Amino acid sequence: MADVHDIATRSRNMAAIKGSHTKPELLIRKALHAAGFRYRLHAKDLPGKPDLVLPRWQAVIFVHGCFWHQHDCHLFKWPATREDFWRAKIGRNAINDDKAVRALHEAGWRVGVVWECALKGRTRLDFTEAMQRLIAWILSDERAITIRGL
Repeated sequence: MADVHDIATRSRNMAAIKGSHTKPELLIRKALHAAGFRYRLHAKDLPGKPDLVLPRWQAVIFVHGCFWHQHDCHLFKWPATREDFWRAKIGRNAINDDKAVRALHEAGWRVGVVWECALKGRTRLDFTEAMQRLIAWILSDERAITIRGL
């Protein structure tokens, strides 16, 4: 049984984890803004609260952390402790992601997903190339794009 100190420490550590305004998200926002795109942030009125909403292009962008969204890359590894808890939590995140994407498509939105591994780690892409792909998608009629590491 965990003592009170362990529980308090765990709660503080979890509270420090950011769900929005992450470094990968800020990099993408800055690059899109510099390219002349304007967007809304974390729209609570849309399924999944997309990180960026570009109404003019009927497009939304999610910037997913590989760990939190169960991506099959080198940045995702199941935690060794509290295995049942983490499998349930991360599994729910993945299910919620799928539901949000389906609902957004049904509502006529185009959905882009940029994975953390595209921007950091040993499989990262050249940032300029990744942004060119994202911008080309925004300007296109393509329904979806997924940008991930190599």
